Amino acid sequence: MLYAILAYHVETEVMSWTAAEDASLMDRLTKAHERVNRNAQLGPAARLGGTAKARTLRGNGNGGNVIDGPFAETKEQLLGFYTIDCADDDAAIAAARELQRVNPNAVYEIRPIITYLPGTALPAP
Repeated sequence: MLYAILAYHVETEVMSWTAAEDASLMDRLTKAHERVNRNAQLGPAARLGGTAKARTLRGNGNGGNVIDGPFAETKEQLLGFYTIDCADDDAAIAAARELQRVNPNAVYEIRPIITYLPGTALPAP
């Protein structure tokens, strides 16, 4: 089953890291990715650009309204995500724990992915 592991962090903290600190974390995460791949299949992952360049489309009619930034009333922002193919919820949680071991200040949200193909019905939950 496919899962999304959404990575949240305090953006100002992440942006304050030196290039060496960022490279060190990415090195540790690469090693965590290798460990995750022993028990599951890690798929596409992405590090999102800064929220200062994000836009949110909200509302009906005439294309809605575009506002600057994400709309979240929290210090943490969604900064990236992983796609992972795991046997079950427990395996997806174990994968997120492996990521959090090397990035303990991050918050990881684990959600099943429902594959949607335009023109077809959504699968039953």
